[in-house]
Amino acid sequence: MRRRISRVAALAVVLAGVSAALAPAGASAFQKAVWGPMTYRGVNQFPLYRALGARIYETSLDWSQVAATQPQHPSIPSDPAYTWPATVTQEINEAQRFGMRVLLQVGNAPAWANGGHQGDGWAPKDPQDYANFVQAASREYPKVHMWMVWDEPTRRGNFRPETPALSTQTRLTSAQAAAPHRYAQILDAAYRVLKRGSQANLVIGGGTYTGGLIDTQLWMENLRLPDGRPPRMDMYGHDPFSYTRPQFGATPSSFGEVQFSDLPRLESWTRTYLGHPMPLFLSQFCVPTAPDHTFNFYVNSPSIAATWVKDALAASRHAGYIYSLGWSQVHDDLPANSCGLIQENGQRKPDYYAFANN
Repeated sequence: MRRRISRVAALAVVLAGVSAALAPAGASAFQKAVWGPMTYRGVNQFPLYRALGARIYETSLDWSQVAATQPQHPSIPSDPAYTWPATVTQEINEAQRFGMRVLLQVGNAPAWANGGHQGDGWAPKDPQDYANFVQAASREYPKVHMWMVWDEPTRRGNFRPETPALSTQTRLTSAQAAAPHRYAQILDAAYRVLKRGSQANLVIGGGTYTGGLIDTQLWMENLRLPDGRPPRMDMYGHDPFSYTRPQFGATPSSFGEVQFSDLPRLESWTRTYLGHPMPLFLSQFCVPTAPDHTFNFYVNSPSIAATWVKDALAASRHAGYIYSLGWSQVHDDLPANSCGLIQENGQRKPDYYAFANN
Protein backbone atom coordinates (compact mmCIF):
# COMPACT_ATOMS: atom_id res chain seq x y z
CA MET A 1 0.00 0.00 0.00
CA ARG A 2 1.12 3.55 -0.70
CA ARG A 3 1.10 4.57 2.93
CA ARG A 4 2.11 2.57 5.95
CA ILE A 5 -0.72 1.81 8.34
CA SER A 6 0.08 1.94 12.03
CA ARG A 7 -0.47 -1.42 13.65
CA VAL A 8 -1.58 0.33 16.80
CA ALA A 9 -4.14 2.41 14.94
CA ALA A 10 -5.32 -0.58 12.94
CA LEU A 11 -5.79 -2.66 16.07
CA ALA A 12 -7.73 0.13 17.70
CA VAL A 13 -10.13 0.08 14.77
CA VAL A 14 -10.29 -3.71 14.90
CA LEU A 15 -11.19 -3.82 18.57
CA ALA A 16 -13.87 -1.20 18.23
CA GLY A 17 -16.28 -3.94 17.10
CA VAL A 18 -18.48 -1.77 14.93
CA SER A 19 -21.51 -3.64 13.60
CA ALA A 20 -21.51 -4.41 9.88
CA ALA A 21 -24.26 -2.88 7.76
CA LEU A 22 -24.91 -5.12 4.79
CA ALA A 23 -25.98 -3.98 1.35
CA PRO A 24 -29.54 -4.74 0.30
CA ALA A 25 -30.17 -8.33 -0.69
CA GLY A 26 -30.12 -9.21 -4.36
CA ALA A 27 -29.80 -12.10 -6.74
CA SER A 28 -26.23 -13.24 -7.15
CA ALA A 29 -24.27 -16.10 -8.65
CA PHE A 30 -21.78 -15.68 -5.82
CA GLN A 31 -19.22 -18.43 -5.32
CA LYS A 32 -16.28 -18.79 -2.98
CA ALA A 33 -12.80 -19.19 -4.45
CA VAL A 34 -9.42 -20.19 -3.09
CA TRP A 35 -5.81 -19.93 -4.20
CA GLY A 36 -3.65 -23.07 -4.31
CA PRO A 37 -1.30 -24.87 -3.91
CA MET A 38 -2.37 -28.30 -5.09
CA THR A 39 -0.43 -30.02 -2.30
CA TYR A 40 0.80 -28.90 1.11
CA ARG A 41 3.48 -30.93 2.87
CA GLY A 42 2.78 -33.73 0.44
CA VAL A 43 -0.98 -33.82 1.04
CA ASN A 44 -3.56 -33.15 -1.68
CA GLN A 45 -5.39 -29.96 -0.72
CA PHE A 46 -8.44 -30.30 -2.96
CA PRO A 47 -10.54 -32.20 -0.38
CA LEU A 48 -9.81 -29.30 2.00
CA TYR A 49 -10.76 -26.69 -0.57
CA ARG A 50 -13.98 -28.54 -1.27
CA ALA A 51 -14.73 -28.72 2.47
CA LEU A 52 -14.27 -24.95 2.65
CA GLY A 53 -17.03 -24.59 0.09
CA ALA A 54 -14.80 -23.17 -2.65
CA ARG A 55 -16.12 -23.66 -6.16
CA ILE A 56 -13.31 -21.86 -7.99
CA TYR A 57 -9.64 -22.80 -7.79
CA GLU A 58 -7.23 -19.96 -8.59
CA THR A 59 -3.72 -20.53 -9.89
CA SER A 60 -1.21 -18.71 -12.08
CA LEU A 61 0.62 -19.23 -15.34
CA ASP A 62 4.00 -17.53 -15.64
CA TRP A 63 4.50 -16.45 -19.25
CA SER A 64 8.26 -16.01 -18.80
CA GLN A 65 8.64 -19.59 -17.56
CA VAL A 66 6.52 -21.15 -20.30
CA ALA A 67 8.10 -19.16 -23.15
CA ALA A 68 11.66 -18.28 -22.20
CA THR A 69 12.48 -18.07 -25.93
CA GLN A 70 10.31 -16.48 -28.58
CA PRO A 71 8.00 -18.95 -30.36
CA GLN A 72 7.71 -18.94 -34.13
CA HIS A 73 4.01 -19.78 -33.97
CA PRO A 74 2.99 -18.06 -30.73
CA SER A 75 -0.73 -18.93 -30.78
CA ILE A 76 -0.05 -22.64 -31.27
CA PRO A 77 0.59 -24.48 -27.98
CA SER A 78 2.72 -27.16 -29.67
CA ASP A 79 5.36 -24.63 -30.71
CA PRO A 80 8.75 -26.00 -29.51
CA ALA A 81 9.47 -22.80 -27.56
CA TYR A 82 6.66 -23.56 -25.11
CA THR A 83 7.22 -25.62 -21.96
CA TRP A 84 3.80 -26.02 -20.38
CA PRO A 85 4.00 -26.83 -16.65
CA ALA A 86 2.72 -30.29 -15.75
CA THR A 87 1.57 -28.90 -12.39
CA VAL A 88 -1.10 -26.74 -14.02
CA THR A 89 -2.49 -29.74 -15.91
CA GLN A 90 -2.60 -31.70 -12.65
CA GLU A 91 -4.34 -28.81 -10.88
CA ILE A 92 -6.97 -28.58 -13.60
CA ASN A 93 -7.65 -32.31 -13.46
CA GLU A 94 -7.89 -32.34 -9.65
CA ALA A 95 -10.16 -29.32 -9.64
CA GLN A 96 -12.48 -31.03 -12.10
CA ARG A 97 -12.47 -34.19 -9.98
CA PHE A 98 -13.63 -32.19 -6.97
CA GLY A 99 -16.24 -30.19 -8.85
CA MET A 100 -14.30 -26.91 -9.01
CA ARG A 101 -13.69 -24.56 -11.91
CA VAL A 102 -10.21 -23.19 -12.55
CA LEU A 103 -9.14 -19.55 -12.92
CA LEU A 104 -5.77 -18.98 -14.57
CA GLN A 105 -4.00 -15.68 -13.86
CA VAL A 106 -1.51 -14.96 -16.65
CA GLY A 107 1.33 -12.47 -16.35
CA ASN A 108 5.06 -11.76 -16.26
CA ALA A 109 6.37 -11.09 -19.76
CA PRO A 110 9.60 -12.82 -20.82
CA ALA A 111 12.63 -10.74 -21.80
CA TRP A 112 12.07 -11.21 -25.53
CA ALA A 113 8.60 -9.60 -25.15
CA ASN A 114 9.35 -6.89 -22.58
CA GLY A 115 12.23 -5.09 -24.29
CA GLY A 116 15.06 -7.22 -22.92
CA HIS A 117 14.52 -6.63 -19.21
CA GLN A 118 15.49 -9.34 -16.74
CA GLY A 119 13.46 -10.16 -13.64
CA ASP A 120 9.77 -10.43 -12.87
CA GLY A 121 6.94 -7.98 -13.37
CA TRP A 122 7.75 -6.44 -16.73
CA ALA A 123 4.86 -5.69 -19.09
CA PRO A 124 5.05 -6.68 -22.77
CA LYS A 125 5.81 -3.97 -25.29
CA ASP A 126 3.38 -5.37 -27.87
CA PRO A 127 -0.12 -6.29 -26.56
CA GLN A 128 -0.46 -8.84 -29.35
CA ASP A 129 2.39 -10.89 -27.89
CA TYR A 130 0.37 -11.31 -24.71
CA ALA A 131 -2.79 -12.11 -26.67
CA ASN A 132 -0.96 -14.76 -28.68
CA PHE A 133 0.30 -16.42 -25.52
CA VAL A 134 -3.12 -16.38 -23.86
CA GLN A 135 -4.62 -17.86 -27.01
CA ALA A 136 -2.06 -20.67 -26.94
CA ALA A 137 -2.74 -21.23 -23.24
CA SER A 138 -6.49 -21.47 -23.82
CA ARG A 139 -5.84 -24.11 -26.47
CA GLU A 140 -3.46 -25.98 -24.20
CA TYR A 141 -5.96 -25.90 -21.33
CA PRO A 142 -9.41 -26.13 -23.00
CA LYS A 143 -11.09 -27.01 -19.67
CA VAL A 144 -10.22 -23.55 -18.28
CA HIS A 145 -12.80 -20.84 -18.95
CA MET A 146 -11.81 -18.17 -16.40
CA TRP A 147 -8.86 -15.98 -17.30
CA MET A 148 -7.37 -13.16 -15.22
CA VAL A 149 -5.19 -10.65 -17.04
CA TRP A 150 -2.18 -9.96 -14.82
CA ASP A 151 -1.85 -9.91 -11.04
CA GLU A 152 -2.26 -6.54 -9.32
CA PRO A 153 -0.65 -4.35 -12.00
CA THR A 154 -0.85 -1.34 -9.68
CA ARG A 155 1.40 -3.01 -7.08
CA ARG A 156 5.05 -1.93 -7.08
CA GLY A 157 7.12 -4.18 -9.31
CA ASN A 158 4.18 -6.07 -10.84
CA PHE A 159 3.73 -4.15 -14.11
CA ARG A 160 6.95 -2.35 -14.92
CA PRO A 161 7.62 0.31 -16.00
CA GLU A 162 5.11 2.26 -13.96
CA THR A 163 5.30 5.86 -12.71
CA PRO A 164 3.70 6.32 -9.25
CA ALA A 165 1.06 8.94 -8.59
CA LEU A 166 0.59 10.96 -5.41
CA SER A 167 -2.47 10.23 -3.28
CA THR A 168 -3.46 13.90 -3.66
CA GLN A 169 -3.56 13.81 -7.47
CA THR A 170 -6.87 14.05 -9.27
CA ARG A 171 -5.37 13.56 -12.75
CA LEU A 172 -2.48 11.50 -14.07
CA THR A 173 0.40 12.90 -16.03
CA SER A 174 1.11 11.36 -19.43
CA ALA A 175 3.97 9.36 -17.90
CA GLN A 176 1.71 8.02 -15.15
CA ALA A 177 -1.10 7.21 -17.57
CA ALA A 178 1.21 5.11 -19.74
CA ALA A 179 0.78 2.01 -17.54
CA PRO A 180 -3.05 1.90 -17.49
CA HIS A 181 -3.06 2.69 -21.22
CA ARG A 182 -0.74 -0.24 -21.91
CA TYR A 183 -2.69 -2.52 -19.62
CA ALA A 184 -5.94 -1.59 -21.38
CA GLN A 185 -4.48 -2.68 -24.71
CA ILE A 186 -3.20 -5.96 -23.27
CA LEU A 187 -6.57 -6.68 -21.66
CA ASP A 188 -8.60 -5.88 -24.76
CA ALA A 189 -6.32 -7.96 -26.99
CA ALA A 190 -6.65 -10.92 -24.63
CA TYR A 191 -10.43 -10.51 -24.51
CA ARG A 192 -10.62 -10.59 -28.29
CA VAL A 193 -8.76 -13.89 -28.71
CA LEU A 194 -10.33 -15.60 -25.71
CA LYS A 195 -13.87 -14.80 -26.85
CA ARG A 196 -12.99 -15.85 -30.37
CA GLY A 197 -11.87 -19.19 -28.97
CA SER A 198 -15.00 -19.73 -26.86
CA GLN A 199 -17.84 -17.51 -25.71
CA ALA A 200 -17.74 -19.55 -22.50
CA ASN A 201 -14.45 -17.88 -21.58
CA LEU A 202 -14.79 -15.25 -18.85
CA VAL A 203 -12.17 -12.49 -18.77
CA ILE A 204 -11.33 -10.74 -15.51
CA GLY A 205 -9.50 -7.43 -15.87
CA GLY A 206 -8.53 -4.41 -13.81
CA GLY A 207 -6.42 -6.18 -11.25
CA THR A 208 -6.34 -3.44 -8.61
CA TYR A 209 -6.01 -3.86 -4.86
CA THR A 210 -6.51 -1.76 -1.73
CA GLY A 211 -3.69 0.68 -2.40
CA GLY A 212 -1.23 0.89 -5.25
CA LEU A 213 1.25 3.09 -7.08
CA ILE A 214 -1.79 4.49 -8.87
CA ASP A 215 -5.01 4.45 -6.88
CA THR A 216 -7.95 2.42 -8.11
CA GLN A 217 -10.18 5.27 -9.27
CA LEU A 218 -7.43 6.93 -11.32
CA TRP A 219 -6.39 3.56 -12.74
CA MET A 220 -9.95 2.82 -13.87
CA GLU A 221 -10.43 6.32 -15.27
CA ASN A 222 -7.30 5.87 -17.39
CA LEU A 223 -8.04 2.38 -18.67
CA ARG A 224 -8.37 3.60 -22.23
CA LEU A 225 -7.52 2.25 -25.65
CA PRO A 226 -5.88 4.54 -28.23
CA ASP A 227 -9.32 5.44 -29.63
CA GLY A 228 -10.56 6.44 -26.17
CA ARG A 229 -12.76 3.41 -25.53
CA PRO A 230 -12.41 1.37 -22.32
CA PRO A 231 -11.09 -2.18 -22.74
CA ARG A 232 -13.49 -5.09 -22.84
CA MET A 233 -13.82 -7.48 -19.91
CA ASP A 234 -16.51 -9.61 -18.27
CA MET A 235 -15.66 -8.83 -14.65
CA TYR A 236 -13.57 -6.31 -12.81
CA GLY A 237 -10.93 -7.85 -10.55
CA HIS A 238 -9.97 -6.28 -7.23
CA ASP A 239 -8.25 -7.49 -4.05
CA PRO A 240 -9.92 -5.64 -1.15
CA PHE A 241 -7.44 -6.29 1.68
CA SER A 242 -8.88 -4.48 4.69
CA TYR A 243 -7.56 -3.04 7.91
CA THR A 244 -11.10 -2.09 9.01
CA ARG A 245 -14.09 -4.35 9.47
CA PRO A 246 -16.02 -5.12 6.26
CA GLN A 247 -18.90 -2.68 6.56
CA PHE A 248 -20.82 -1.33 3.58
CA GLY A 249 -21.96 2.23 4.27
CA ALA A 250 -18.82 3.11 6.21
CA THR A 251 -16.96 6.37 5.65
CA PRO A 252 -14.91 6.12 2.44
CA SER A 253 -11.30 5.13 3.00
CA SER A 254 -8.64 7.81 2.76
CA PHE A 255 -5.75 8.20 0.33
CA GLY A 256 -7.64 6.62 -2.56
CA GLU A 257 -7.68 3.20 -0.92
CA VAL A 258 -10.42 0.70 -1.78
CA GLN A 259 -10.96 -1.68 1.10
CA PHE A 260 -13.83 -4.15 1.30
CA SER A 261 -16.09 -1.44 2.75
CA ASP A 262 -15.47 0.67 -0.37
CA LEU A 263 -16.77 -1.94 -2.82
CA PRO A 264 -20.10 -0.16 -3.50
CA ARG A 265 -18.08 2.81 -4.77
CA LEU A 266 -15.93 0.49 -6.86
CA GLU A 267 -19.01 -1.04 -8.45
CA SER A 268 -20.30 2.44 -9.31
CA TRP A 269 -16.97 3.26 -10.96
CA THR A 270 -17.41 0.35 -13.38
CA ARG A 271 -20.41 2.23 -14.74
CA THR A 272 -18.67 5.60 -14.71
CA TYR A 273 -15.35 4.61 -16.25
CA LEU A 274 -15.90 1.26 -17.99
CA GLY A 275 -19.21 2.03 -19.68
CA HIS A 276 -21.57 -0.32 -17.89
CA PRO A 277 -21.96 -2.08 -14.55
CA MET A 278 -20.10 -5.35 -14.26
CA PRO A 279 -19.62 -7.98 -11.57
CA LEU A 280 -16.66 -7.73 -9.21
CA PHE A 281 -14.31 -10.68 -8.90
CA LEU A 282 -12.53 -10.37 -5.54
CA SER A 283 -9.59 -12.64 -6.24
CA GLN A 284 -7.73 -12.26 -2.95
CA PHE A 285 -8.98 -11.49 0.53
CA CYS A 286 -7.78 -12.56 3.96
CA VAL A 287 -7.46 -11.40 7.57
CA PRO A 288 -3.90 -11.44 8.96
CA THR A 289 -3.87 -12.58 12.58
CA ALA A 290 -0.27 -11.88 13.64
CA PRO A 291 2.62 -9.60 12.73
CA ASP A 292 4.14 -10.75 9.44
CA HIS A 293 6.27 -9.56 6.52
CA THR A 294 3.40 -9.18 4.06
CA PHE A 295 0.92 -6.92 5.83
CA ASN A 296 1.43 -3.91 8.07
CA PHE A 297 -1.73 -4.56 10.09
CA TYR A 298 -3.32 -7.56 11.76
CA VAL A 299 -6.22 -8.64 13.96
CA ASN A 300 -5.07 -10.02 17.31
CA SER A 301 -8.38 -11.61 18.31
CA PRO A 302 -9.40 -14.94 16.68
CA SER A 303 -13.08 -14.25 17.30
CA ILE A 304 -12.89 -10.83 15.64
CA ALA A 305 -11.10 -12.34 12.64
CA ALA A 306 -13.93 -14.87 12.31
CA THR A 307 -16.49 -12.07 12.52
CA TRP A 308 -14.76 -10.20 9.71
CA VAL A 309 -14.87 -13.30 7.52
CA LYS A 310 -18.59 -13.82 8.21
CA ASP A 311 -19.31 -10.16 7.45
CA ALA A 312 -17.34 -10.24 4.19
CA LEU A 313 -19.09 -13.39 2.97
CA ALA A 314 -22.54 -12.17 3.99
CA ALA A 315 -22.02 -8.83 2.29
CA SER A 316 -20.70 -10.54 -0.84
CA ARG A 317 -23.68 -12.86 -1.08
CA HIS A 318 -26.21 -10.07 -0.59
CA ALA A 319 -24.60 -7.38 -2.73
CA GLY A 320 -25.79 -8.79 -6.03
CA TYR A 321 -22.72 -7.56 -7.94
CA ILE A 322 -19.93 -9.64 -6.34
CA TYR A 323 -19.26 -12.77 -8.35
CA SER A 324 -16.65 -14.35 -6.10
CA LEU A 325 -14.56 -13.83 -2.96
CA GLY A 326 -11.25 -15.69 -3.03
CA TRP A 327 -9.18 -16.59 0.02
CA SER A 328 -5.55 -15.84 -0.72
CA GLN A 329 -3.79 -18.41 1.49
CA VAL A 330 -5.16 -21.35 3.46
CA HIS A 331 -2.08 -22.14 5.58
CA ASP A 332 -0.06 -19.72 7.70
CA ASP A 333 3.55 -19.27 6.62
CA LEU A 334 5.17 -17.23 9.37
CA PRO A 335 6.99 -14.93 9.47
CA ALA A 336 6.06 -14.26 5.83
CA ASN A 337 2.28 -14.41 6.10
CA SER A 338 -0.32 -14.90 8.84
CA CYS A 339 -3.33 -14.88 6.51
CA GLY A 340 -3.99 -18.59 6.65
CA LEU A 341 -7.14 -20.26 7.93
CA ILE A 342 -4.95 -22.98 9.43
CA GLN A 343 -1.94 -22.52 11.69
CA GLU A 344 1.39 -24.09 10.78
CA ASN A 345 0.84 -26.76 13.46
CA GLY A 346 -2.34 -27.82 11.67
CA GLN A 347 -4.78 -26.21 14.13
CA ARG A 348 -7.76 -24.62 12.41
CA LYS A 349 -8.46 -21.01 13.31
CA PRO A 350 -11.96 -19.70 14.08
CA ASP A 351 -11.99 -17.95 10.71
CA TYR A 352 -11.55 -21.37 9.05
CA TYR A 353 -14.99 -22.36 10.32
CA ALA A 354 -16.36 -18.91 9.46
CA PHE A 355 -15.22 -19.32 5.86
CA ALA A 356 -16.37 -22.95 5.60
CA ASN A 357 -19.82 -22.43 7.14
CA ASN A 358 -20.90 -19.14 5.56
